[in-house]
Amino acid sequence: MASAPSSFSPPARSGPSSRERDSAEAGLHLPDTARELVKILVAGPFGVGKTTLIDSVSEIRPLHTEEHLTQASVAVDDLAGVRDKTTTTVAIDFGRISLGGGIVLYLFGTPGQERFRSLWNDIAYGALGALVLVDTRRIDDSFDVLGMVEESGLPYAVALNTFPDSKNYGEEQLRRALDLEDDTPLVMCDARDTNSSVDALLALVQHLIDRNSRRTELR
Repeated sequence: MASAPSSFSPPARSGPSSRERDSAEAGLHLPDTARELVKILVAGPFGVGKTTLIDSVSEIRPLHTEEHLTQASVAVDDLAGVRDKTTTTVAIDFGRISLGGGIVLYLFGTPGQERFRSLWNDIAYGALGALVLVDTRRIDDSFDVLGMVEESGLPYAVALNTFPDSKNYGEEQLRRALDLEDDTPLVMCDARDTNSSVDALLALVQHLIDRNSRRTELR
């Protein structure tokens, strides 16, 4: 995958989402303007909304590897806070979105359960960054995923996926709770909403480009 460009003007989303496409074949090919192909992870704990976010932004029909939850998973999948969830990702979700400036993001959604940890290195290989979704009702559930992202050395942004009964916390309180560095982006997001989800991805892209620019200046 190409590295993030060193110069940047905030890209705008281009092209319709998958929900706006009536044909499964529409938009399969990369746009002619594509110049920077960037692999991005969409990470977070079980039931936080990763599949929903990729669905909401992908310009191609997303790939999902979901299976129904069964009685056998009761002992290993904690459904606290997500009692209505009936399926889970067992490998990856995959989608694609084209941004302005020729930037194309390949989105890889990662399983959120500890039992899929062995897949992490394979899925993370070649990624330039990660968007980590957090549910403020279950902040503790995010620690393992944040730890894996940090251990991998990937720069990341945190998106707080809002739910109807989400509690409201101040930014500083959330940064302390999640132990975030000062320059780590922290944004609000509704994974069901295309514009909100794209804004979260743009925050990550801007963060990657800013980091790349600082490294270039130090050379």
